[in-house]
Amino acid sequence: MKQKLTVIPLVLLFVLAGCAAPAVDSLPEEVLTGNPLLDPSDLPFGVLPLDQIEAAHFLPAFEESIRQRNAEIEAIINNPAAPTFENTIVELEYSIVQLQAVASVFYNFLSQVTDDELDEAAEIIEPMISEHLDDIILNSELFARIEAVYMLKDELDLNEEDIMLLEETYRYFAENGAALPEEDKERFKEINMQLSSLTLQFAQNIMAEVDDFRLVVEDAGDLSGLPPAVIAAAAETASAEGYDNAWAFTLQGPSINPLLVYADNRNLREQAATAYIMRGRNDNEYNNEDILKEIIALRLESAQLLGHSDYASYSTQGTMAGDRHTVESFLDELWEATLPVAVAEAEVLQQQIYSDGHNFELAFWDWCYYAEKVRTENYELDSGEISSYLELSNVLEGLFMVIENLWGLRIEQVEGLPLHHGEVTTWEVTEADGSHVGIIYMDLFPRPGKQGGASMSYFREQYITPDGVFIHPIITVNCNFTRPLEGEPTLLNYEEMVTLYHEFGHALHGILSRVTYPSFSGTSVPRDFVELPAQLMENWARSPVVLKMFARHYESGEVIPDELIEKIEAAAHFNQGFLTMELMASALLDFGYHTLTDASGLDVDRFEQNIEELYQMPESIYFRHGSTHFMHIFSWGYAAGYYSYLWSGVLDADVFEAFVETGDLFDQAMAQKFRQEILEIGGSRDAMEMFVAFRGREPNIEPLLKYRGLLQ
Repeated sequence: MKQKLTVIPLVLLFVLAGCAAPAVDSLPEEVLTGNPLLDPSDLPFGVLPLDQIEAAHFLPAFEESIRQRNAEIEAIINNPAAPTFENTIVELEYSIVQLQAVASVFYNFLSQVTDDELDEAAEIIEPMISEHLDDIILNSELFARIEAVYMLKDELDLNEEDIMLLEETYRYFAENGAALPEEDKERFKEINMQLSSLTLQFAQNIMAEVDDFRLVVEDAGDLSGLPPAVIAAAAETASAEGYDNAWAFTLQGPSINPLLVYADNRNLREQAATAYIMRGRNDNEYNNEDILKEIIALRLESAQLLGHSDYASYSTQGTMAGDRHTVESFLDELWEATLPVAVAEAEVLQQQIYSDGHNFELAFWDWCYYAEKVRTENYELDSGEISSYLELSNVLEGLFMVIENLWGLRIEQVEGLPLHHGEVTTWEVTEADGSHVGIIYMDLFPRPGKQGGASMSYFREQYITPDGVFIHPIITVNCNFTRPLEGEPTLLNYEEMVTLYHEFGHALHGILSRVTYPSFSGTSVPRDFVELPAQLMENWARSPVVLKMFARHYESGEVIPDELIEKIEAAAHFNQGFLTMELMASALLDFGYHTLTDASGLDVDRFEQNIEELYQMPESIYFRHGSTHFMHIFSWGYAAGYYSYLWSGVLDADVFEAFVETGDLFDQAMAQKFRQEILEIGGSRDAMEMFVAFRGREPNIEPLLKYRGLLQ
C-alpha cells in the first residue's frame, strides 16, 4: 500500500523523499480564473469537480499555491512581535493547506489516471515542490523563530497535541538541514532536486514497462491448467489489441498471478515470472539500474551531510523502532524463525515435483504452482471454489457489516458526485446517528495509466481550521482486482478479499481522524505504525464468523459451507514460510541498500546475490520486490522502512489477540478503545504510547509467530 507515511508537519510535505522552483510571481488572473483546483467547492460534502480537472490545471495551481505560501512564510519571518507558538508554529502549520490540497489531487491523478501530458507536468512540478520546501526548511530566519519557541516549551501553556506539533516541527527542521552551514545547505537542496526527478522517473519507467509488456500465447495447448475465466480474459485482451486467435497476458497482478498459480506449461510460467522480476532491468529505455544507484548514492550523501553514517540511521529517527539497530535485531529474530519453515516448505514442493515424474529443481516460477497443487491435494482446497463465494458486492456488504458492528459506522453509496474516471464509485460514511464522517472513493480495477498494487490516499485530510471548522476527510481506496468479463459477476480471490479489508483499515484510520492539526491527520504516523489498522482488519476478513456473514455462492446464494471454512482454517499456516520470507527478503534488501556507508561501485545483481548468500535464502524464493522495480523504497517513501509491514504485523497480531481474549470479535468496548486510543489520535501522540494505552503493555512478537505458524 501507499499513502502518507510519517508524522511530519505538512510544512515538510514530500521533502524527505526529495520532492519546490524559485519564488513564483503572481500569475495573470485569466490563468487562475475557473481553475477547479483553486476555486472553492460548492459541491456536496465539499468534493472537487474531478471530472473538470485537466493536466493543464496543475502547474498554474501549484505556482499560485506556492506564491501564496511564500507570502505567508515571509509574514511569519517579518513579524516584529516575539516568536510565539501561535504566530510561528501554528501559522507555519496552516500555511501549506492550499498547497497540500492541490498536491493531493495531483498525486492521485498521477497514480490513477496518468497520461503523457500529466507525466510531463510532473517532471516540472516535482522539482518545483522540492525547491520550495527546501527553501523553507533551510531558511535560517524561520528556523530561528521555531527554535526560540521550542526553547520556551516548558513555560508554555500547551495541550498534548500542541506540544507534539512544536516538538515535531523543531525536530524535523533540525534533523533535515536547518542547522547546516550555508554551503552544505546548497548541496542538500541540489540532492533533493535530483532525487525528486529520479524517484519520479523510476516509477514512470515501471508503469511504462508494465503497460508495454504482453505475453502472447498462440497455442491453446499452452493454456492447460488455467481457469476458463482467466483464458477468456486473456482472449479478450488479445482481441482488443488486434491479435487473432491468441491470448494475451500482462504484468498486472490479475493477469500474471493466475499464470504462476495454474499454468501447467512450465515454460510459460518461467516467461511470466522472469518478465515480472526483470521490470526495470531490461536493456531498454526503462532500465532503472543507473537511476537506482544514483538514488542510493544521493540518499547516502544527504544522510552524511546531516551527520549520519548511513541513510537507515537517518531514516529510522522518529519511527516506532527508533533506530536501525532495533530494526536489524527484529529482522534477525524473525528471519531465524522463518528460514527453517521456508526450507521445509521448499522440500515438500520438491517432493511434489518428483511425485509428478519430473526431475528438475524447484525454481521461483514453480513455487506458486506447486504450492497450489499441494494445497489442493493435502487440504482439498480449491481456490476457484472459494472465489465462487466472494462476489464483490457481497464482500463489500460483509466488510461494511464488520465496520458497523465494531464502530456503529454506516457506509452507503452516493450517486452523482463528479469522478475522475468512470469506474470509480463514491461512498458516504456516517455515524450511527446519521451524522457525516467522510467520503470514500473506490477504484478497484486495473487499466493503462494506473499504478499496480493497492493503496489508500487522500483527496482531503481531516483537520480543524484556525476558525474552529471541522474539515471532514475524503479518502480514496485503489485496488487492481481481476476484471470480470462483460456480463459476468466480479468474483474476488481470497487474497483480493483480504486486500480490500486491508485498504479499508487504512481508510478507517483516515476517516476516523479527530485531530486539530493537518500534520497529524489519520495515517500521518510513523511508517512502522501506519500498517497496524490495515493489517488488523485482515484478521476479520479471515475469521470464520465473518465469512459466514457475507460469503454466499454467486449463483445459488448458498452460504459458504462449514466444511469449506474448515479447509481454509486447516490451510491457514500453509506456505506462510514462503510468504513471510519473500517479504522479509525485500525488507533485508531495502535495509542492505540503506545501511551502505559507501555506494561507489554498486552492482545491483551482485548486491542482490550478496543478500541471498548472507541470509541463506533458498534459490527457489525471490524477493517480493526486486531492486529495479522496488517502488516502495525508490518512489513511495518506504526507504529503509519496508520492514514496517513486518513490524506492524507484530502490532496487529497483538491487538487482535486483545479482541480474541474477550471472547467476542465484535466487542464494542474494545473496538471503541481502539478507536479512541489509536484511530482518532492520528500522529498527535507517540506511537508506543498509543499502543501501550490500548494494550496496557509494549507489543509481544509471539502472537505474530503463532498466527503465521512460525513458532517452533
